[in-house]
Amino acid sequence: MSSRLASFRGPSTPSSSPVAVRQPNTPSSPSRFSELPHHRTLRSQLLELRNVAYEWDERVSEQGLKAVSSLIDARTELDNELAVLSSGRQPAYPIVLEKLRFMESRIEELHEVIRRLDKLFQKMVKIIKSLEVLLHEVHKTKGWKFVEEPLWVTWSLEKFVTKLPYILKPYRHSLEMCIDLAEQLRPHDVTFEESRHIVAQWQAQPHLAQGGWDAVWEDICAVEVDRWNAPR
Repeated sequence: MSSRLASFRGPSTPSSSPVAVRQPNTPSSPSRFSELPHHRTLRSQLLELRNVAYEWDERVSEQGLKAVSSLIDARTELDNELAVLSSGRQPAYPIVLEKLRFMESRIEELHEVIRRLDKLFQKMVKIIKSLEVLLHEVHKTKGWKFVEEPLWVTWSLEKFVTKLPYILKPYRHSLEMCIDLAEQLRPHDVTFEESRHIVAQWQAQPHLAQGGWDAVWEDICAVEVDRWNAPR
């Protein structure tokens, strides 16, 4: 009887030498054994270029859009306040002055966004130029055939470096558009309908929607660059 009840007394004492669980033997990517300095340099610069593009998006869609929207809202509020005044009655000077100062601060904030975008664009240019130097140096030491060979999957160093400059065009157009929209917003007599159109253009960023980093390069790098796992 006692022997039959032994099985109900709970689990038996675990062995002091548990059986080891075999881990699946997953081979590392072959490229990890053959990476050369130019592999790491290219990946590092691509990640930096992505960071610049993401900061660009944040500056435009958050800081810039907030400045544009608050400027238009302030003008609309002032127009509404002036509209309710009886004919011939002068508005309270402090109220108008306060609104105008706020509007000017939003315009200055918008110009600060544009200055930052210009710096980011110059940083993109610098990154791409550094990769052109890298291609030249590798070609000089290893030969042209070497730089045309695939790095990780199918794209070669030569293909990366010759294709990357195309990303500059949409960002240059985006910068030029932001400058133009900011100039359109500067006069305080811009109509509400014109302002709505400007906000829509600023928010849409059509050039980046077609040729920006996320539209083109993120998918390419996810496939063609080994260990493309840096956090956004």
